[in-house]
Amino acid sequence: MPEARDRYLTLDLALRVGEILLSSGAGAADVTATMLSLTHHLGLRNCEVDVTFTSLRISYQADADEPAMLLIRQVRQRDIDYDDLTRVDALVNAVLADAIDRDEARARIARILSTGHQLPRWASTLSVGVAGGAIGLLLGGDLFVMGIAFLAAVCVDVLKWRMARRRLPEFYQQVAGGLLVTLLAAVTTAAFPEVFPQPSLVITASVIMLLAGISFMGAIQDALTGFYITGGARILEALLATAGLIAGVSGGLTVGRLLGLDLGYLQPGAGGGFEYLPFMMFGGGVAAAAFALACYAPWRALLPVGFIAAAAVGIYQVIVIQELSRTWAAAVAALAVGLVAYAAGGRFRVPPLVIVVPAIVPMLPGLSIYRGLSLIGAEQGNSADGILALGTAASIAIALSSGVILGEYAAQPLRREARRLEQRLSGPRLVGPLRARAARAPRPQDAEAPPPNG
Repeated sequence: MPEARDRYLTLDLALRVGEILLSSGAGAADVTATMLSLTHHLGLRNCEVDVTFTSLRISYQADADEPAMLLIRQVRQRDIDYDDLTRVDALVNAVLADAIDRDEARARIARILSTGHQLPRWASTLSVGVAGGAIGLLLGGDLFVMGIAFLAAVCVDVLKWRMARRRLPEFYQQVAGGLLVTLLAAVTTAAFPEVFPQPSLVITASVIMLLAGISFMGAIQDALTGFYITGGARILEALLATAGLIAGVSGGLTVGRLLGLDLGYLQPGAGGGFEYLPFMMFGGGVAAAAFALACYAPWRALLPVGFIAAAAVGIYQVIVIQELSRTWAAAVAALAVGLVAYAAGGRFRVPPLVIVVPAIVPMLPGLSIYRGLSLIGAEQGNSADGILALGTAASIAIALSSGVILGEYAAQPLRREARRLEQRLSGPRLVGPLRARAARAPRPQDAEAPPPNG
């Protein structure tokens, strides 16, 4: 019984770690590898881990003639907290370095789960507003547009938070958010027609903030690394969230036209040429840093997130201004993010996932989605152009996700020890230990053996 209890505590620790990683958007490959690293280091060989979108399973069988021990944990809460993710990542590395033992790790992870968010809720809402205003600057808006975009983002965040507390599905939250920002832009246009000539800027900035960038990137990572069931579930979640957003925005556009308001649509590259590039980079950097803070990222991560996002926006806009493919521009910029995120994460002691996701937020295809919706709903019958714009949005999203992961492939070669442990996995790590250090029970003859060289 004491031995069975010891095994149970080890498996339970691995499950708790995996739950936090999975709920924060980590890929199934990262979750599986981290759980296997913990159990292997703590003395349980040949554990089996099964990760799906909503549950985690881990089993261990000491001998062939003994029954297997199986533990299951459901992942019901998906409240992203990059501060918890960072602290759990540091805890796993401390266990693998033998800095703390298993019991201390269990006590620390219990404190992490019980303390809640380190940042007040109102501060997170204000950060979302700052990100929305910065996206307005990125798109070429003036101070008035940035102010309305800030207000729209704050209102949408509060609305979604209240709906989430009432357990309403994400789809309806997205519908309500898209409808709210579109109607807010329509009312502002009617009230200030001379001062607010471009309501589409506010709608586009809010669309970017509502896009399911975290889910889509995790889905692409799972699909590329062989976890097709989890990847398919995440893709379905991202598609449902995007469909809700499309429904809300299109409903708002319809109401606006019934009221006689022309909300217009944005042309790609409406922000300007090279003379406006510094403002685009500044807006993209501020938006990424504010989004990271809204996801409760550690303060030390905000500076690298802002600089990396600004550089990525610069690369993206330079290619777009040259009238080249927007999809390839997104892929090249995302590749640059993936290449530097691993080094920056190690330098600032945060997982690369904390840097990667906020850095690609300013490049999410909100402009293409809004342009496609406005063209489809236009009276001139530009449905073909609208569908093409929506297809471009989908290709940009895929390019961003696959480009980031390709950058991680290039920047993060796995060590030989981790390859032996992860021979069934095929993806780079965006969170979790890069090297598994296994603990080995001493044999009787080891006491008399000389110490190994080196």
